[in-house]
Amino acid sequence: MISLEIINEAKITELEERNVAYVSFVGNYIGNADVFKGLFTKLLSWAGPKQLMGPDTLLMSAYYDDPGVTPPEELKLDVCMTIADDVEVEGEVKKQKLPGGKYVVMRAELTGTEEYGPAWEKIVEWMIQNSLEIDMSRASYEIYLNSPEEHPQNHHILDICMPVK
Repeated sequence: MISLEIINEAKITELEERNVAYVSFVGNYIGNADVFKGLFTKLLSWAGPKQLMGPDTLLMSAYYDDPGVTPPEELKLDVCMTIADDVEVEGEVKKQKLPGGKYVVMRAELTGTEEYGPAWEKIVEWMIQNSLEIDMSRASYEIYLNSPEEHPQNHHILDICMPVK
């Protein structure tokens, strides 16, 4: 049973551009927690020894495609962490600026990974109800606000960010 909790109503927010280190994946990531776990392990294994994780570091996923249109094997995903401008990257870890701009942001508390899809559906529903159009020229994001392993009920608390025109 889905017991998705929307912590706050979606709202339009101006997000700032962010410098991130990231690892990429192309393929069907939908409902596949192992893909995300593997990517975060790779990214954090790189960041840990460099002591890049601080209290202000954000962990995020950036999505570039509409899963309703793009074939699953062609979906693109970047698992990211915010970094300072001068951080050097190597190997599979790349660096980019995630664009800012006008986004609809909705905070959700999910009891498990199976609730991510319904949470995205909720934000899309809200956008349709408010006659807003998705700006497919910019990535959509999930910004993770906690580590589910550290939550008493293993809940995932996150902001879902959808770019609007």
